[in-house]
Amino acid sequence: MNIAVKLMQKFKDRDTQNKLKVYQDKVVLIRKRNLEAWDDGQLQAESLRLQEEAKSGTPLDELLIDAYALVCETAKRKLGLNPYDVQIMAAIALHERFLIEQHTGEGKTLSAVMPAYLNALTGKGIHVLTFNDYLAKRDAEWMGPIYRFLGLTVNSVQAGMSLSEKKEAYAKDITYVTAKEAGFDYLRDTIALSEADTVHRPFHYVIVDEADSLLLDEARVPLVISSDLPSSRSDGFRFAEVAQQLKRDEHYDFDEFQRNVYLNEAGAAQAESMLGCGNLYDSHNSHLLTSLNCALHAESLLKKNVDYIVRDGKIELIEEYTGRVAENRYLPDGLQAALTAKEGLSSIAGGKILGTITIQHFISLYPQICGMTATAHASAMDFEDIYALQVLQIPPNRPNIRIDHLHRIYTHKEAKLKALVQEISSVHKSGRPILIGTSSVEESDMLAKALAVAGVPCHVLNAKNDAEEAGIIAKAGETGAVTVSTNMAGRGVDIRLGGVDPAQAEVVAKLGGLYVIATHVNESVRIDDQLRGRSGRQGDPGASIFYVSLEDELLLRFGIHKAVRASRQDEALEETVLSSKITSIQRIVMGQNFDIHKELNCYSDMVEDQRRILYAERLRILKGEQPLSPAEQWVRLFYIDEFWADHLAYVSYLREGIHLESLASRNPIDEFHAQITEAYEQIPSKINNASENMLERLGGSNDPAEWEKFGLKSPASTRTYIINDQYLQNKRTSWTGTTVFAYWLRTVARPIFKLSKY
Repeated sequence: MNIAVKLMQKFKDRDTQNKLKVYQDKVVLIRKRNLEAWDDGQLQAESLRLQEEAKSGTPLDELLIDAYALVCETAKRKLGLNPYDVQIMAAIALHERFLIEQHTGEGKTLSAVMPAYLNALTGKGIHVLTFNDYLAKRDAEWMGPIYRFLGLTVNSVQAGMSLSEKKEAYAKDITYVTAKEAGFDYLRDTIALSEADTVHRPFHYVIVDEADSLLLDEARVPLVISSDLPSSRSDGFRFAEVAQQLKRDEHYDFDEFQRNVYLNEAGAAQAESMLGCGNLYDSHNSHLLTSLNCALHAESLLKKNVDYIVRDGKIELIEEYTGRVAENRYLPDGLQAALTAKEGLSSIAGGKILGTITIQHFISLYPQICGMTATAHASAMDFEDIYALQVLQIPPNRPNIRIDHLHRIYTHKEAKLKALVQEISSVHKSGRPILIGTSSVEESDMLAKALAVAGVPCHVLNAKNDAEEAGIIAKAGETGAVTVSTNMAGRGVDIRLGGVDPAQAEVVAKLGGLYVIATHVNESVRIDDQLRGRSGRQGDPGASIFYVSLEDELLLRFGIHKAVRASRQDEALEETVLSSKITSIQRIVMGQNFDIHKELNCYSDMVEDQRRILYAERLRILKGEQPLSPAEQWVRLFYIDEFWADHLAYVSYLREGIHLESLASRNPIDEFHAQITEAYEQIPSKINNASENMLERLGGSNDPAEWEKFGLKSPASTRTYIINDQYLQNKRTSWTGTTVFAYWLRTVARPIFKLSKY
């Protein structure tokens, strides 16, 4: 098997080298189109010619050499940037729909301008999806002079813009926007009752920045639009109190990976006694069981200052992969309510869901997709399987000379912390800047306190003080800087040696550059690589090292602490084979997560297929492609939205309990598909009947005021948010053998064998 893998890798490497050779040859041709002697007028006339060629149907591949040469010369004149050969190679690969891997500091922003310009020549508009609003605005303003000089329009979309401002921004030739905001705007378009209230035009070509984060880590995140109707869950505190009184092992157990929690027999009996509800597993008590499970999950699995923080009287979730506050993000409704009750806060979630789409499904609406990131190779198979995107590694402009040390592995956490403080104190005395990546807000605060005791001053960057991020990062490369951060500093930040002082940069370089220390390994190798990538940009010196203990959550989960027969000690373990075992674990977890995503996609894909069919019909009505009177058009649009919202509520209800089908030896996915298909097939007749009845009541009136009297209007207000569904993902394992046996014992065996209730 290893021989086959090696042969395949050798073939892929040769294929990559062949592609890069073709790109290098094209770079030579682009460089030969030396436009330095041209004046500004000639450059602009050339851009106009290219636009005319593209709009007349000339293939863009034939215009690439001229277009890229034009952008390179304009970048020099307007921004003082002369693209490296490798940046141009990356730009060619992006046009050819590859997912490119470019190292940190290699200039992805400028690489994206060339394919963005080329593909925008057709006048169809292109989107560059960025990591956050700040980067969308920054990149549009930074690269804007190139586009505008060449006769194209550019803008960014920001959260909070008015409808007219967004419509204007999306009408530009190049639009920089986050996937989240573009997706929310699409959802708003899907419930618009007038074409004038939509902002998007047909999707064409998209460049996805930080593509691994968006296309894999965030892929299944559902974007939601709902009517703004608060729903109070006053009984949330009641279930929170019950959950707080249940004891681990005595009343509930965890699955093998501690991702799920479930009541045992004693726990169910205790809960029944406290709730006074009779058999908790009776069908009429299903809502109680669901609420109690949510409360138990919130109490035992969601940790404050790890999974969430409480700020200004509100729950703020922490994004697992970035360590940042996940803005405008909520847990599934019942779990969010349980968490707020746990913290003694009032719930604000609620409202009828009008539309939803995952980021993966939203991005798949673009006919042409490409992307860029510093960490893609480790998940190349995932990109190919989900998006049919091939990963291409672009060589760096300067060789990477960062030193990546082997992991230092300790038997227990206390030894790891002691060694960390010693290492940081020792290196700090030399003046070398240090960036420490921690696993959570809680750990970053704890390490900062330990460093303070040791006399090492440091800056702390985590979700609690995210507003100070730019200032802290700007100083993280200065002489003597010690920065303790969560994963916030692991992606999308550029740490320059010496900060903004070139003289300091030389001093720091002589000291060895930025020293990155991680206090743990992540589930994903890509996240580790992102943290390493903060050091050694553009050929800078640097180093990275990971401190690990056998008591770290990931290692405990896979029983490494049992396999290593080492006595408790303060020194690092000598077994170098442990590092490769840890890497193997990470790859296993990445594979498991990919399998979970594929399984969960089986649920969401069919719902998305149904949405697209119904939305295509809705769009034809909205654009007036069907011979309908204004009243007929309005009424049909209204009822399409009404019955689709009802369908989504039914789908959500099914998803909550579909795993129970496995108890009857039925495949949950097959049952889910069968039931939502049956429900969906009833929607057209419901729309027709409701529309006919309403039109009869309206008497054919085309007066909008009359329509409003009958309630035919858009929601008074809507809200958009993201459901953090990583907890939903784990429901696939909620029904373990113990749970199934307990369920069978309580609902089937008890009456047969006349067992007592307890």
